[in-house]
Amino acid sequence: MSTNKSFSTETSERYSRALFEVANEAKELENIENNLKNFQSLFNTSEEIKNFIKDPTQSIEDQKKVAVVIAEKLIFTKNLKNFFLLLIEKRRIFFISKIIDSFLKLCLSKRGEIQASLISSKKLTQTEIDEISNDFSKLLGSKIKFDYKLDEKLIAGLKLQLGSYMIDTSIKNKLKKYEKIMLED
Repeated sequence: MSTNKSFSTETSERYSRALFEVANEAKELENIENNLKNFQSLFNTSEEIKNFIKDPTQSIEDQKKVAVVIAEKLIFTKNLKNFFLLLIEKRRIFFISKIIDSFLKLCLSKRGEIQASLISSKKLTQTEIDEISNDFSKLLGSKIKFDYKLDEKLIAGLKLQLGSYMIDTSIKNKLKKYEKIMLED
């Protein structure tokens, strides 16, 4: 492992790989991926759940009770429910967001897909997003899945990020470049 990674990143990746292996072996990869996406959505929209999970003063018993209720409501697989209980027992549940992100990346990688970020200054239709995705998929030889966001502050144009590679055609970026040139002269 790289020494540049933080403890939380290394730990999260280890746990996500372990869950991935268990899910793959049990032929539950798609179910667990969907369960985690549902949980991630709940986690990101509910401050109450987020605060409860990240609160180190909560007792293990209370966290387990909440995890069981969430698992029942979201219809978790038995393996995923047990995974959450293990994270609580080992006091690693506060890494859950990073673990989920890492797990979802592993799932994308297994399917040969690449996750990328697409930000536009105007609302794009799903057809336009699909066309951009298809163009880049052909170019790179892998299926590209976009995490699409709208940012009206860009004025016009697009920003596309694929790993460490960034394409920024926004007017905002061009204005910053001109400003920098003018300040240097």
